[in-house]
Amino acid sequence: MKKTAKFLSLILSIMMVLSLAACGSGGSSSTKKNSAAAKTPYSDSPQDIDEIIKEMVNKYDLPELSKEDKNYTINLGYYNCDHMAAAAVGQYTGIYKALGMKVKVTGNGNVPEAMSAGKMDVGYVGYGTTLSAVKNNVPLFYAADNHIGGSYYLVVSNKIKDPKDLVGKKIGLGEDPQVNELDWVEWTQKLGIPTDGSNYKLYDMSDSDKFLAMKNGKLDAYVCCDPWASMAEYSKVGRILAESDPSTFQSGHGTCCKFTMNKNFAEAHPALAERMCLAHSLCIEFMYEHPYYAAEIFSTYYNVPMEVAMKTYWRKFCKEGRTIRWDLNEQYMENQINEMRRLGVRNDINDVSVSQVVDTQYMDNSGADNFDDFIKTNIDPVFPENISFKKFKAKAYAIDGVDADDVPEYSELEKKD
Repeated sequence: MKKTAKFLSLILSIMMVLSLAACGSGGSSSTKKNSAAAKTPYSDSPQDIDEIIKEMVNKYDLPELSKEDKNYTINLGYYNCDHMAAAAVGQYTGIYKALGMKVKVTGNGNVPEAMSAGKMDVGYVGYGTTLSAVKNNVPLFYAADNHIGGSYYLVVSNKIKDPKDLVGKKIGLGEDPQVNELDWVEWTQKLGIPTDGSNYKLYDMSDSDKFLAMKNGKLDAYVCCDPWASMAEYSKVGRILAESDPSTFQSGHGTCCKFTMNKNFAEAHPALAERMCLAHSLCIEFMYEHPYYAAEIFSTYYNVPMEVAMKTYWRKFCKEGRTIRWDLNEQYMENQINEMRRLGVRNDINDVSVSQVVDTQYMDNSGADNFDDFIKTNIDPVFPENISFKKFKAKAYAIDGVDADDVPEYSELEKKD
């Protein structure tokens, strides 16, 4: 495309957001910027990531950490799951370092096992996994929320035309889903197909391996988090047949995964525990305010196309509600356990009390913004929940001064240690 056409395209994108109120900070990337970029909703002009993080951190008058805390290396773990992308954002953007902490980030490790062994201090961990750990007297607790639920999918190959076609087929799903998988039980009831796993050929593997297996014709369906549902659609190897909808629970929304801490770490280093909670909130703020830059980081760390990364964020920030967040709602957690009890799922852990797994004192003392106020002021005017994916992308590009024609298929960033 000619340079003039590119320029006009960017200006049109930016004009979509000029009528919105200015409300915070801005973003940087390996992608080429257009030097003629106009005012964005977050700043007078697009910013480099370093500048954004500096502004975010400088809002806080933080006390100096002790020498011991400055020298302590915090071990943080997360899974290869889109819900937990804040860890990659914190590592790449330098948020942890800017807050004066040494943080070693490990992706795709056995996070709960490592935490229970005292080898990991903080982790992004699924709800059921943590309930199991606590029931087995592992010293873990939820310090903050991370994902309140949704964004869990039943993906089927293109040859599956009707839900009943799944009977007898190969599905990427753990054993005994009728007692282990809450969403599977709900989906099968709605789709009118057998719930008992004996009616299918089941294979247990990682989400990324499930996608590759379907792509190679070895699976007919699989259950996954994003980005592997969006990846199936992007690659045209399958489609989403059903997705989790915790809002249908009898008492309202459910829950998914949380920002979890080891009690021994938090009690020995309360200042670091509070600082990590603040970092968690800032990572999420960055993701909401700069979804394009966050998508570049996501594409780099998860090895998926930029389009998939952008759609993954759009689903969680807008289409499915503001499901990525740091404010912990204990009622949502109760709702999840009640639903598990009602359907006879995970009877081994659904008797755990929410009070046994929650301790919000570190987040409460961290100085983090109120989540609802942040959304109302900084996000609602720019990215309303009902925004289309097309408009979401256009605004994200405009905010960070990116020409849509310059966006690579895969991010050109490099992972940081």
